[in-house]
Amino acid sequence: MTIQFNTDNNLTIHENFRTKLNDLLQDEFERFGDYITRMEVHLSDENGGKKAQNDKKCVLEARLAGKSPIAVTDHGDSMEQAVNGAIDKLKKSLDTIIGRMKDHSTH
Repeated sequence: MTIQFNTDNNLTIHENFRTKLNDLLQDEFERFGDYITRMEVHLSDENGGKKAQNDKKCVLEARLAGKSPIAVTDHGDSMEQAVNGAIDKLKKSLDTIIGRMKDHSTH
């Protein structure tokens, strides 16, 4: 599974955070590896340098072979909160979609 990272102009991802995030996503989505061809991670700080609640945003987009992409969004006070929230949402969506795909293939 290929993982592509994108950030807005207010955010710079340091290499160690990128590596940690890449490893986390590989681990969290390993069981979906047969279905996900690519994942895009969009990280942004909606208030730039100013401190605000829930201003960190993570959009995770999973590309499934032969299907439309699935995207989820989560906000948090830290980038870690936003990423973890988006991971939870995407896993739930993938469980539902892949479950339906399996149901249809057995009928």
